[in-house]
Amino acid sequence: MNTNKECLVMQAVQGDISHPLAAGLPYRMDRQGVGNILPGTGGISYNVKVGDPAFGWAGDHIEPGVSIKISDPSNKAENFGLSLLACIGNEARVVGGKAEGAVGVVTGIHGGIDHVLVYFPLEDLNRMKLGDEILIKAYGQGLSLVDYPEIKVFNLDPLLLEQLNIYERRGYIEVPVAGIVPAHLMGSGLGASTVALGDYDITTGDQEEIKKLGLERLKLGDLVFLQDSDNTYGREYKKGAGSVGVVVHSDCIKMGHGPGVTTIITSKNNIIKPLINSQANIANYLGLN
Repeated sequence: MNTNKECLVMQAVQGDISHPLAAGLPYRMDRQGVGNILPGTGGISYNVKVGDPAFGWAGDHIEPGVSIKISDPSNKAENFGLSLLACIGNEARVVGGKAEGAVGVVTGIHGGIDHVLVYFPLEDLNRMKLGDEILIKAYGQGLSLVDYPEIKVFNLDPLLLEQLNIYERRGYIEVPVAGIVPAHLMGSGLGASTVALGDYDITTGDQEEIKKLGLERLKLGDLVFLQDSDNTYGREYKKGAGSVGVVVHSDCIKMGHGPGVTTIITSKNNIIKPLINSQANIANYLGLN
């Protein structure tokens, strides 16, 4: 595909491995109004990685691998810069501590908590500690498809774009995806002013609908097609629009929440078509194990 990748700017952004958070009252309220004490966002998840199921974990909003941000609350603008510029597929490198020099890859951006999610092999995770600094070669925001001006691209390293096996047809593109999500299932994050920050969730309160659509089989890192979902200048319902995103965190117990999706490709018009492929997962494209 013809892109403007030679015009993109690569910049360093950096964050530290965040600590999981808990409030004084540590219960997470589920859809039945019951309080649960469960692991959540942040830290290092040793046994949850990209390519694993998005469902079934005894946790809430679990982020695979390493979660980073700028922990100093006075640096909120800098943390937005980290979340804004880091793109899925970007190279990440540990720049301090016993794991210094370890190389990983960005796998998602999680809004609300404002974390960037990074994959590292288990042997590197075992040498890391909370607070270790990770530098990312941020590269991808501003990427465009030269021959498809109606399509917008966000949060995607151009080298990963080339691995997605996108097919160019006459006037439209076909993108391999592991699942198709109707617009009525999209929840938390809907109405945001931009998709260059964070994600929004597939709501999973109606399990019959989830199973009817085969979405209970989704994995972390899967590409999904969001039907009738316009993500060009935010997130809203629009008949005929279509968006492609990456599943970045696990299912959730709260109303209006579920597996989070970071948008990578979107159009207001019906020129992005899904092509079902169960192997459409960034773990396969990036060679992660």
